[in-house]
Amino acid sequence: TRAEHSSEVTVTDPATKKSTTYPGGEPAGFIVEMENGFKLYHMGDTGIFGDMRLIGDYYKPDLIMIPIGGHFVMDPKDAAYATKEMLKPKFAIPFHYGTFPVLKGTPQEYQAALGQTTTQVFPISPGDKLQF
Repeated sequence: TRAEHSSEVTVTDPATKKSTTYPGGEPAGFIVEMENGFKLYHMGDTGIFGDMRLIGDYYKPDLIMIPIGGHFVMDPKDAAYATKEMLKPKFAIPFHYGTFPVLKGTPQEYQAALGQTTTQVFPISPGDKLQF
C-alpha cells in the first residue's frame, strides 16, 4: 500500500530544547536506536512488505509502532502477521485506527489476530505516555 503524502522527522536537542524538522521524503518508516540500545521501529503508513522480515532479523526492534486500521494501511490480520512472523518485537503500539471512518481495524482485533505471543501490546490514546 503506497501512501500519497510525504513524511518528516523533528529532532529536539535535549540540551538546547531547539527543534529542527527535516524532510523525510516519500512515506517511510524510521528505526530509532536510543543511547541504551533500545530500538523503536515507527512504521508510518504502510502495508505489509517482505523486507519487514529483514528489518526484524537485522535491526531486532524492541518496540514497533504498527498501523492497524486497514484500507490505507495494514489491517489487524496483516499487522499481526508482520508482528509475530516477521518483526518479533518485545512490545507493540498499534496506531492509525479509528481516526477516519475507513480505518476500521481495532486494537482488540489486532490482539485477537496475534493470538499467543510474547509481544506485549499497548493500545494507547492521543496524549498517553509510556516508558520502557
